[in-house]
Amino acid sequence: LIMARTDARAIDGFDAAVDRAAAYAEAGADILFVEALETADEVRRLPTFLSAPLLMNMVIGGKTPIATTGELAEFGYGIVLYANAALQGAVAGMQRALTVLRDERHLNEDPALVAPFAERQRLVGKAFIDELEAQYSV
Repeated sequence: LIMARTDARAIDGFDAAVDRAAAYAEAGADILFVEALETADEVRRLPTFLSAPLLMNMVIGGKTPIATTGELAEFGYGIVLYANAALQGAVAGMQRALTVLRDERHLNEDPALVAPFAERQRLVGKAFIDELEAQYSV
């Protein structure tokens, strides 16, 4: 599976990016990724120029206007990335929790601010680590 990305939109404009993506498709790319479209019209129009499956990158706060996954599917995008959404959400959550800690000088297990400790243990695989420790302890 070959996914071909072009950043030509940022340097050479929309038409050049379409031409480059079309060349990628002609060369055998399975999925096309035209990065950093700058208008809603470009987002809507791109699929009309290309026949290969398309990937859209939704960067919250980036150059590309945010569209819903339903809208993007209707336009013709088969894959949608929200590559920074989890990181941006995590940063916002960390800032909220640390602001409370700074201002109140303590932080309780408040599900609006922090994940429960049991969830943290599950995510890091604590039970598996305990099993390994029991198995290999001397």
